[in-house]
This record gives sequence, structure tokens and C-alpha cells, in this order.
Amino acid sequence: MNAKHLLAWVATFAVLLALDVLWLGFVAKNMYQQAMGDLMSPNPRLGFAALFYLTYPVGLLVFAIVPGPRARGVTRAALLGGLFGLFCYGTYDLTNLAVIRDWPLALSFIDMAWGTLVSGVAAAAGAAALRWFASR
Repeated sequence: MNAKHLLAWVATFAVLLALDVLWLGFVAKNMYQQAMGDLMSPNPRLGFAALFYLTYPVGLLVFAIVPGPRARGVTRAALLGGLFGLFCYGTYDLTNLAVIRDWPLALSFIDMAWGTLVSGVAAAAGAAALRWFASR
């Protein structure tokens, strides 16, 4: 990974983490707790969360940010990032609907919408950082 891609990863990581902290920690915290009930762990395993937050921006970089600026810039990266988020969060939520008894349907739709939004915004931030680096 070269310096410009590292900068794009850092921007993507920072935006993804900040938005998810707001969403999961404050805005939607009670909704997830109520919808998931006993399925939700009272003590999240932070190592696995860290692994997600370190690797997911790599996926956005590979599938949305690097291809985006070549084609149509930040907007293209945001669209590709949103699609990547929809597919990734959709895989999680639709699999849960398929195999976990009483998994809440409404939560899946909300979570997939959130994944689409947060991934698109984070990819746009990474693409903007990549564009800024290239202009220097």
C-alpha cells in the first residue's frame, strides 16, 4: 500500500468509525437492543469489532475508492461504496433472516440502509482524500 492509498484508508476508516460510533452508540443503540433482545451480547467482543473496522475500509478502497476517481471522482466512489455497503450488510442481514429464529425483519432493512449510507459516505471521504493527495 502506497502513501496515497494509506491516506485514503485512514480517511475512510475515520469517517466509518465516527459515524458508526454515533449511530450504534447513541442514535440507534436502543433500537438495536430492543429489536435483538437476548441475541445481543451485553459485552461486545471488541477484538472482532476492531478487525471489522480495520478491514472493511480495505474493501471500500479496493471496490469503490480506487475505481471511483478514475471514472467520475468522489460521486462515483460514493455510489460504488453505497453498493458495496448494501451487498455486505445485505449478506449479513439476509443470512440472519434465513438462519436465526425471530431475527427482526425491520432491523434488517434499517441496518441495510445504514450500511449503504455509511459505506457511501466513508468511500466518498476516502476518494476525496485520494484526490487531494493526487493534487499535491
